[in-house]
Amino acid sequence: MNSGQNQKLQASGPSPTIGAQASGPATSTVARITTSEPVARRISDLVAESFDEAIAGACEEGPGRWSVAIHFSAPLDETAVRALVARAAGDESDTLTFETIVPQDWVQASLAGLAPVAAGRFMVHGAHDRMRIPLNQIGIEIEAALAFGTGHHGTTRGCLLALDRIAKKITDRQGRRRVLDVGTGTGVLAIAAARALRRPVLASDSDIVAVTTARANARRNRATAFITFIQAAGVHRCVFRKRAPFDLIFANILLGPLIRLAAPLASLARPGARIVLSGLLPSQANAAIAAYLAHGLHLERRLVLDDWATLVMRRGNP
Repeated sequence: MNSGQNQKLQASGPSPTIGAQASGPATSTVARITTSEPVARRISDLVAESFDEAIAGACEEGPGRWSVAIHFSAPLDETAVRALVARAAGDESDTLTFETIVPQDWVQASLAGLAPVAAGRFMVHGAHDRMRIPLNQIGIEIEAALAFGTGHHGTTRGCLLALDRIAKKITDRQGRRRVLDVGTGTGVLAIAAARALRRPVLASDSDIVAVTTARANARRNRATAFITFIQAAGVHRCVFRKRAPFDLIFANILLGPLIRLAAPLASLARPGARIVLSGLLPSQANAAIAAYLAHGLHLERRLVLDDWATLVMRRGNP
């Protein structure tokens, strides 16, 4: 989030409740823009911190293109909205459109059309598909709300497939295994690791909305006994050192942060540990691999799904 944004743009009327139909006006307004994933994330962050009565949702429309919809339950200042989007999207903000529509439960409406996603033994689903999960699958119920991560993105699926394969290699002698999930989002990877491994998981995110959403999802999946969620930018807080060394680390973020985290993540990893990296375009994979090779890890596996790369790096034994 942009810490320099000190004052929220105000809208009139009562604050809506997420997941419930808005009361008040008979109509509402939605602003839409299609852009890249990083810009979509920035717009969602700015909306969350700048408007008291808006809900931003984003979904992937194709390789490298994301659609952002910002729903307002009260009258809005279109000029202020355009100015805010311009901060994140630059010239692309000229494509921002507005329309007036009948209000509804936007979060539930956006999730209702999403089919369950299978990734190895894991099945990520919404509440509307709870009864459709096969008995031999580990069902993970995720309601995304304002955080990213419903399991439909190639990066999340790649990490889940990597976890499924890694979990099958674990023996009883490795029962001390500890897991770290950096940039947890909705908490889907932390929950999957807790459900599959039944071991302690430390999950962090710089966004308090993501942390709140992830905690709720963990409660929904009966995984709170294994997961500690914290708000943190990077991995420099003392809690990371206290919980280290980790045997399995997830970092599903972007290339820049992944490179900056190479040294600190390597220092938190136990010898023989695996670090699963994602949020990478295939063309960016070699740059990420080089950063972690420089800190004593080697590439164990590379997966490419939906034009996104997931890397499994392993730290050598002493």
